Amino acid sequence: METNSTDTTPKPSSLRWKILRQALLRRSSLQNSDDQTRVRISRRTTHGFDLIPSKLVDEVPDSRDVRVCYTLPVAAGYRELLLTQRVDNSTADLTDFEICNRYNIDNTGLVCHWPSEDVLAFFCLSHVDMFRSKRVIELGSGYGLAGLVIAATTKALEVVISDGNPQVVDYIQRNIDINSGAFGDTIVKSMTLHWNNKDILDIFNTFDVIIASDCTFFKDFHKGLARIVKFLLKNTGPSEAIFVSPKRGDSLSKFLEEIEETGLHFSITENYDAEVWKRHQAFMNGGDSWPSYDKDHCYPLLVRITL
Repeated sequence: METNSTDTTPKPSSLRWKILRQALLRRSSLQNSDDQTRVRISRRTTHGFDLIPSKLVDEVPDSRDVRVCYTLPVAAGYRELLLTQRVDNSTADLTDFEICNRYNIDNTGLVCHWPSEDVLAFFCLSHVDMFRSKRVIELGSGYGLAGLVIAATTKALEVVISDGNPQVVDYIQRNIDINSGAFGDTIVKSMTLHWNNKDILDIFNTFDVIIASDCTFFKDFHKGLARIVKFLLKNTGPSEAIFVSPKRGDSLSKFLEEIEETGLHFSITENYDAEVWKRHQAFMNGGDSWPSYDKDHCYPLLVRITL
């Protein structure tokens, strides 16, 4: 134990245990609530942009999981993807937090299907030419919707869907397996990728396109995230990283400072898609479907990063 340390800044692990304590206390207070009897998908359907239609298909027996069907509009009509996701029952699992501490990672990929992921997936659907015949990797993928959308609709050469949390990667691999018939000739892989990992020379300067959604929230991970973007981007020919992220106070701007310090370049676009902007404007005007909508924390900006 370091008894002489004067640093009072909370460590990520202590913050996670604080969240766990709050979640467990909340579970106790909700023990007798009617909410405990409702199945809720880990996807905030009433608090999102809802750009890609989805519906609950079934519950996975003897587990906390459900299967959700996403209907993708494509040129020939539509295509369906099935994703296995965790049920949101407002409780925390001690094992989740133990794994977070063991690997120094966060648990956000299991918490819910974040609204920015829908926006990123919709953006990819609207820009299929950007990915055709390209090598693509998704960072901090969660359940992997955006990466799976690219794999199923764009004729990309290869799609790697990654996350730093091995539990999340298990979900990603299951989702790849169940949708394997939709990928055509595209190679699709899951990968456990910690942004501070330096032992990944086999994918150094490999990817034409990197995608990520809402991955800039935790400032402790900014330096590693900026470094891994530079490490992964192909340095011969055009390549870029596409992030969709809300500002979340100064979190996004702090990340972009790290991007500049790493020697990368970036641009930010606020209005990048007519339908996304239309829904954003409706939420800002007090739309009932997202009453707590706040632009700073909810509206994802489009950030494009290049070497």
